[in-house]
Formats: sequence, structure tokens, C-alpha cells
Amino acid sequence: MNICVIGTGYVGLVTGACLAEFGMNLICVDNDRSKIDLLRQGKVSIHEPGLEDLVVKNMREARLSFSTSIEEG
Repeated sequence: MNICVIGTGYVGLVTGACLAEFGMNLICVDNDRSKIDLLRQGKVSIHEPGLEDLVVKNMREARLSFSTSIEEG
């Protein structure tokens, strides 16, 4: 299943990372380019225990990606 999540804050990023962990393909879209740049490097700008590990793991397994383009989502 392919899913697009709009927003990479506490709700969107956590939801996206958890759905990717369940095996779904996710693209998280946000209009904040600096947030997307950090996420593409595997760095999370919010505090949520274990989130950064989930993001990195699912990016490595090609289930989670990030973009600033709503069209790409």
C-alpha cells in the first residue's frame, strides 16, 4: 500500500514512521524544506523516544521517504 502523509510534525511523522514499520510505503510531505532536509539525513527535529531509529530503519528499507512536493506525494 502506498500512502502520503501531509506534515512531518508530531502527528504526521510518527504516523508515517509507524505505518512504514508495518510494511506500507510512505512519503511524508511538508512545506518546510529545512525539516525535509534533516529527515532525509535521518535526523528528527522532534522528541519522541525511538522515532529516529524507526525513521532511519524504514528509510534504509525504502519504505519511508520525504518530499516538499505535494505532487510527488
